[in-house]
Amino acid sequence: QVQLEESGGGLVQSGGSLRLSCRAPRLITSTFWSMVMGWYRQGPGKARELVASINIGGTTEYADSVRSRFTISRDSSRKILFLQMNDREPEGTAVDYCRFEGRESGWGQGAQVTVAA
Repeated sequence: QVQLEESGGGLVQSGGSLRLSCRAPRLITSTFWSMVMGWYRQGPGKARELVASINIGGTTEYADSVRSRFTISRDSSRKILFLQMNDREPEGTAVDYCRFEGRESGWGQGAQVTVAA
């Protein structure tokens, strides 16, 4: 099980920006590079949905609802995954989770994000 530590959630106004971080302090760098990483969102009473992902080669994919507004990236030297969220829409409150998959896998603890109108 990969230990992941999320940060960066909070309250943002509609149209504003927020950046989420997901640290993997116990992963060695070579293992970090070998993992597929993603960000998922779960609204109240809803299933967890994939928002953005980045594969081993660095190719990124996004849900249609966030493409052109969100950017997923990673810093291998610090072993951190990021999600830069711009131009947020007034969606209320949801919890964003990071996910690492490889020989081991794990979920972050979740970061609550509220987008106010």
